[in-house]
Amino acid sequence: MRWNLRLAAANRGIWKASELQRMLAARGMVISAEKMSGLWSGNPNTIRLDELDVICAVLGCGVDELLLPEPGKVPQPAPEDTGQPTAARAVTPRARGGRSLPPR
Repeated sequence: MRWNLRLAAANRGIWKASELQRMLAARGMVISAEKMSGLWSGNPNTIRLDELDVICAVLGCGVDELLLPEPGKVPQPAPEDTGQPTAARAVTPRARGGRSLPPR
């Protein structure tokens, strides 16, 4: 996922992080300068869902404008090549000795 806050804010005429920080504080989301810097730079450490709600309300946007998927960055699973056909890898039950029978 790519964090897209700066562009979403710019599309609404908000050009400074401090301006957005004041708007968020007016809605009850008081955050540190360090956290605001991370949000603004595109590298937030964490963001809670309730904070995301406030940001969306202030900007008048949806989450889909703030979080952009990047499926190309997800690694593909390694192929399983054991040299055996798939049917040969099926689980076969084993007889277990030494177990008692269930009560009658």
